[in-house]
Amino acid sequence: MAVDATSNVSTTTSTGSTSSAQKKATLNYDNFLQLLIAQMKNQDPTDPMDASEQMSQLASFSQVEQTIQTNSKLDTLLASSSLTQASSYVGKYMESADGTVKGVIDSVKVYSDGIIATTTDGGKILVQAGITIADEAPSSSS
Repeated sequence: MAVDATSNVSTTTSTGSTSSAQKKATLNYDNFLQLLIAQMKNQDPTDPMDASEQMSQLASFSQVEQTIQTNSKLDTLLASSSLTQASSYVGKYMESADGTVKGVIDSVKVYSDGIIATTTDGGKILVQAGITIADEAPSSSS
C-alpha cells in the first residue's frame, strides 16, 4: 500500500526563533566590527590597543555566528527526519504506551517537540517510547 505523505502529514517547526537568533547574532557581529573600527580610530597613540585581544574577540564572535548557522541546519534536518518518520505511521495500527488508545492511524501531526498520531476513530496517540506499532491490528485469540 502506497502512502501519500503530503496529504496526511502536517508540520509545525520553530524556525521563526532560529532566524530571529540569526538576525540578532548578525547584528551583534556587525556592531562589534563597527565598535572595533571606532575604537581603533579613537585610540590613544601613546597606548595602542592589543591586536591579539581584538583578534580573539573577533574569532569568538565568528564562532557564535557559525554555531547559530549550524543549529539552524540541524533543526531543518531534524524536522525533515520527523516528517519522514511520521509519514511511515499512516495506515499502521498503533497502541499508546499506556494501552488506553489504539487503532489504525489516519493522520499524523509533527510539532517541534514531538509527533501526535490520530486514529481513524479520532483517538490521539503521542509517539513516544513504549508505543506498539504493527501493520495490522492484532487478531483476538479468544
